[in-house]
Amino acid sequence: MVRKRGSLILCGAFLFVACNGLLLLFLWGRTPIGGGTNLAGEVIRLAEEVESELETQKELLKQIQSHRSLWEKRRGMGKRQTDGGKVENKEEEHKPPPQLSALTDYTKLNVTVISPQVVIPILVIACDRVTVKRSLDKLIQYRPSAELYPIIVSQDCGHAETAQVIGSYGSQVTHISQPDLSDIRVRPEHRKFQGYYKIARHYRWALNQVFNTLSHSTVVIVEDDLEVAPDFFEYFRALHPILTSDPTLWCASAWNDNGREGLVDPGKADLLYRTDFFPGLGWMLLKDIWAELEPKWPTAFWDDWMRHPEQRKERSCIRPEISRTMTFGRKGVSLGQFFDQYLRYIKLNTDFVPFTKHDLSYLMKENFDVNFVKQVYSAPLIKVEELQQGGGLTGTGPYRVQYSSRDNFKVLARNLGVMDDLKSGVPRAGYRGVVSFLSRGRRVFLTPPEGWTKYDVSWS
Repeated sequence: MVRKRGSLILCGAFLFVACNGLLLLFLWGRTPIGGGTNLAGEVIRLAEEVESELETQKELLKQIQSHRSLWEKRRGMGKRQTDGGKVENKEEEHKPPPQLSALTDYTKLNVTVISPQVVIPILVIACDRVTVKRSLDKLIQYRPSAELYPIIVSQDCGHAETAQVIGSYGSQVTHISQPDLSDIRVRPEHRKFQGYYKIARHYRWALNQVFNTLSHSTVVIVEDDLEVAPDFFEYFRALHPILTSDPTLWCASAWNDNGREGLVDPGKADLLYRTDFFPGLGWMLLKDIWAELEPKWPTAFWDDWMRHPEQRKERSCIRPEISRTMTFGRKGVSLGQFFDQYLRYIKLNTDFVPFTKHDLSYLMKENFDVNFVKQVYSAPLIKVEELQQGGGLTGTGPYRVQYSSRDNFKVLARNLGVMDDLKSGVPRAGYRGVVSFLSRGRRVFLTPPEGWTKYDVSWS
């Protein structure tokens, strides 16, 4: 490669000399204007032409010298890498030509290369609730750009009034309709779950539309009974690069299952966590994860299916301290399960947090795990009674309450006011078995014993 670059330099120098030689022959061989009657003027004019041409050749020589310096610099860097014991690239012959190499060098000299922002569509899953208007109104109100955040409303059920509401938004949203409205054949004991089968079918169709038909690389999924926070779009924009760069993550969610008033710190709207529990309820999915899930997508109960170890594969999601979505839909196939007891009390964030200006690298697994485990297990271990009575406890914590079995976890969770159900052994909002929340103004970690290694799938 160096020999080729040297040949190019010699070739450039030869062209420089040849051009000047041809120029002189041309000038000396020209017939004087006016038959030699104005020899002095002709000589002056020829001298000016020569000077102009020499300036052009001077610039050419400068460019040759500039490329030579860059090539010598790259040659020196390559030599240092080889001397330092690094493996040489076996595909040396496929390196870009010198011009591209030079451009690459310049980009390293603090030259900012601006790449287009990723388009993050919002997929709204709708059926027969005309109250989808509340969800769409907030999405459109807080959306910073229609181009970067197209809203796609996918409707199942064929409900005319809901379709009319969606259609009233005109070009502000894209309205697509799931074409198969037929009933699904299910086992007799599952007839009452027909709605869950249709939802799974709808999700599969809608996500295929987003990724395969519309060719998007990512999506944020919300349902028609969710209201979003003012920084909803900012939140997902900031988390997208984290999600794409950390293979131990497979989703980012706007939801905290234990996000009720009194259980979250209102002064920590910028606090984010990793969680092993798939939260849903406003979540970001990448195309490559969908390509993994779609071939085995379940016929029903898709969200619980997502929480199985075979799908999660020890990957985590990101979730906030304070939720960026809240549900207002008591009506639905779940018949209000958990709504009256938990969901209606979830606190929706109201303060805009400029997440895209924050350093979120602490969420990467190699950073988060070390700090999280240290913070959790350095907290004083106390009994739940001490926390409830507040006796000798001082300050805002953190404190640690330890559980030892599934039943013990459920008792402690109920006493502390957090959700007590487990899916494949994973507690809601938990990470490494730890659930973090506030109790009477104090930070509490509900934890397994120190040295935890994995979940017990029988805890379900």
